[in-house]
Amino acid sequence: MAPRLQLEKAAWRWAETVRPEEVSQEHIETAYRIWLEPCIRGVCRRNCKGNPNCLVGIGEHIWLGEIDENSFHNIDDPNCERRKKNSFVGLTNLGATCYVNTFLQVWFLNLELRQALYLCPSTCSDYRLEDDIQKEKDYEPQTICEHLQYLFALLQNSNRRYIDPSGFVKALGLDTGQQQDAQEFSKLFMSLLEDTLSKQKNPDVRNIVQQQFCGEYAYVTVCNQCGRESKLLSKFYELELNIQGHKQLTDCISEFLKEEKLEGDNRYFCENCQSKQNATRKIRLLSLPCTLNLQLMRFVFDRQTGHKKKLNTYIGFSEILDMEPYVEHKEPSKSQTRKPKCGKGTHCSRNAYMLVYRLQTQEKPNTTVQVPAFLQELVDRDNSKFEEWCIEMAEMRKQSVDKGKAKHEEVKELYQRLPAGAEPYEFVSLEWLQKWLDESTPTKPIDNHACLCSHDKLHPDKISIMKRISEYAADIFYSRYGGGPRLTVKALCKECVVERCRILRLKNQLNEDYKTVNNLLKVAVKGNDGFWVGKSSLRSWRQLALEQLDEQDGDAEQSNGKMNGSTLNKDESKEERKEEEEELNFNEDILCPHGELCISENERRLVSKEAWSKLQQYFPKAPEFPSYKECCSQCKILEREGEENEALHKMIANEQKTSLPNLFQDKNRPCLSNWPEDTDVLYIVSQFFVEEWRKFVRKPARCSPVSSVGNSALLCPHGGLMFTFASMTKEDSKLIALIWPSEWQMIQKLFVVDHVIKITRIEVGDVNPSETQYISEPKLCPECREGLLCQQQRDLREYTQATIYVHKVVDNKKVMKDSAPELNVSSSETEEDKEEAKPDGEKDPDFNQSNGGTKRQKISHQNYIAYQKQVIRRSMRHRKVRGEKALLVSANQTLKELKIQIMHAFSVAPFDQNLSIDGKILSDDCATLGTLGVIPESVILLKADEPIADYAAMDDVMQGKDEFVLGICWLGVRRRWDFTYWSVNIQYFYF
Repeated sequence: MAPRLQLEKAAWRWAETVRPEEVSQEHIETAYRIWLEPCIRGVCRRNCKGNPNCLVGIGEHIWLGEIDENSFHNIDDPNCERRKKNSFVGLTNLGATCYVNTFLQVWFLNLELRQALYLCPSTCSDYRLEDDIQKEKDYEPQTICEHLQYLFALLQNSNRRYIDPSGFVKALGLDTGQQQDAQEFSKLFMSLLEDTLSKQKNPDVRNIVQQQFCGEYAYVTVCNQCGRESKLLSKFYELELNIQGHKQLTDCISEFLKEEKLEGDNRYFCENCQSKQNATRKIRLLSLPCTLNLQLMRFVFDRQTGHKKKLNTYIGFSEILDMEPYVEHKEPSKSQTRKPKCGKGTHCSRNAYMLVYRLQTQEKPNTTVQVPAFLQELVDRDNSKFEEWCIEMAEMRKQSVDKGKAKHEEVKELYQRLPAGAEPYEFVSLEWLQKWLDESTPTKPIDNHACLCSHDKLHPDKISIMKRISEYAADIFYSRYGGGPRLTVKALCKECVVERCRILRLKNQLNEDYKTVNNLLKVAVKGNDGFWVGKSSLRSWRQLALEQLDEQDGDAEQSNGKMNGSTLNKDESKEERKEEEEELNFNEDILCPHGELCISENERRLVSKEAWSKLQQYFPKAPEFPSYKECCSQCKILEREGEENEALHKMIANEQKTSLPNLFQDKNRPCLSNWPEDTDVLYIVSQFFVEEWRKFVRKPARCSPVSSVGNSALLCPHGGLMFTFASMTKEDSKLIALIWPSEWQMIQKLFVVDHVIKITRIEVGDVNPSETQYISEPKLCPECREGLLCQQQRDLREYTQATIYVHKVVDNKKVMKDSAPELNVSSSETEEDKEEAKPDGEKDPDFNQSNGGTKRQKISHQNYIAYQKQVIRRSMRHRKVRGEKALLVSANQTLKELKIQIMHAFSVAPFDQNLSIDGKILSDDCATLGTLGVIPESVILLKADEPIADYAAMDDVMQGKDEFVLGICWLGVRRRWDFTYWSVNIQYFYF
């Protein structure tokens, strides 16, 4: 079958020669592709969406051939969940609990530990299914020992292939989604178990942990001077072996037991010699436990990253480990000096970090442990539940198979009658047919509403997602599944076909009309026969026409957004409508706000009557403006008023600029820190007022005039001043503007002043020189001032994203002269001297002159020569120097998180960072930057400690994911325990 686009063109090819009013029933059936040839199975590889008669590849291949009964259900065979004969029971991994399952299997296979736990008294030892306990109530262990008893009993006699240890994990309070340290878990749990069992009266139960897992070694120190030997006995439950630099397990054990020399500052104080002497120290193994736990220290601390690093070292180990050469005997023997033997079975791993060996004895151990009666009854109850579940699953499988067979017969029967041919037909959506053939989803009622056009008939553009089927098959579908509306032969929409024909003909004619209109636009319009058209519309009218035709062609697709339960997003459709409304249609670019012809002739052009008639074919609803049409009268009035207002604003701006030239040009401004000698009073206005007024004076045609001085922003609600004299000379100086008395008189004439704020200088006392005081009017409001300061401090400590600077200190100096000469102590004086040495008339780079050609006027007050040096405006922006980097932080960020940012910026590990700000050491890693006083634009000093460790010997970090091989967690232990004296059989695990 031809591709979809070719079928689309072929279905509407007749529209090139047929006018819309000449459309017949034959044309309608051709547009709906009624008589396309159906596809044949085996020839058509996939379903042809452009052909409504193609019923191949819709999912029928599953039902037409021989079907396996297992395909009718998704239920696994319950017998697969049954424990096989002479096999072990596994444990379910609850997410990241493989380490727990591993230890449970190890402890379960320790027969002595299992027997001791069975002997431990239980609060539910009187539990009987036939007595007072209801059968419907599940057994819930209360203690750790009871959990282990129940789990071990299930692992021993359960009929399940695996059991769920969630009760045990929940009792320990472990997070099933987080991988824990297996070594730490082993230590903590054995300590908990030992403490729990120590309260038992039976010695076999009370001492089982020490008997099975506890060994003893001694720290032996020998004085080199007198040979005195001192021992410190210690018990152990596991041996921690360093694997770095070793290839064999025996080498790791040898290093653990090797001698250590105590020399120099580390010399040993000998009680016999009564002085510090050189000595040797080593560990001697005195006794080994029945279960030997060897911890391989694969994780080491990396100072560069501040995290643990895993070693990839391969370690070789044997299944039989001879520990006799490492153990001290009371009587010396030749076997102590020989090398340890390696067993036949050897292994090598780069992931294993825990090896568990079991002591072998010459006596044949008792391999059977009897489960207590009350535990066996619990196991039997669980086994009966499991059998009931197996029977239920088998019945569900049988029902699914019977239902599938019935559906198979239905599909085979209906699919043969599905093609319509020349008999009466109906349309059904392809999506519904595919779901009908898909057994995984239930079949819903037929919903054809999404395929309807605005006339409630089948839309021609939806034919690609519809299939034409026989009326016989449609009757069966609607009788069994319901739905509607039914789309028969009467559902073919003639109105939509005629409209589509008109649109296609206009699209084909568009290119020719575009050339015709361009030629007509070259001819000058004579008389009053023309029409006004927007220049922007003329430039893009072909694109607008094409988009408008496409929108009309796709209106029906957007009008129905629902098919078999899927709906369009209402919010998205509303946004699309708003965007379409905001876009200007053809010739709307010359509409004024009042809906009339705009007054600007630069935006429109006069075209001939012939050109307008061509354009009107594509834009019948476009606004029409003949050449004799008058412009909008309201816009003319507004234009005259605007010109008058602009002239008035220019006159006002010129008057105000002439009256206040120094305030406008920011020249000869007073300063509170260096009070001028020729006046005792200075007035204050808001800096915001000055900036807005300067904007108006510079651009009076674009900005509104400033009519009032809003000093209320500088006052509190009580009418008091919010700033002190000292703050107005420093941090608050950017919020106020100082005014000369002469300028204040002019401001009162030009503007409305709501509040008068002034600073008066008063000489106090008769002593020469007299004391000077500065009094503000109105006076300062202390309460509101304190509240303002608190609010400012709070704002500084509640920032969400701000820039701070971290400077790395070199040799305890913040900035070296060689690295940053611009920040030397004498640099500021040099700049001031340079400013003073400028020749007269030179432009001040800090002064933005309104007229670039005029020179800056000299200051008339000679007393201000020194003052001008002090008030030279400099940039308040922080200047970065060498060795300094900017970081984006927030007030809620902790110091630890900041150190991690610094680590990435300076390659200094967090524990090597010494941070300080304004002489204060930052040490609390949990404190936030806001509480530590770190505010935006702060500079933090970083002093780095140089690491002394050698990282060259460290193995490369393993790349990729760790391998998780659970030797006994799922499949159980795979080898029997055969023991010989002082040789231990191995069960190793990968985490």
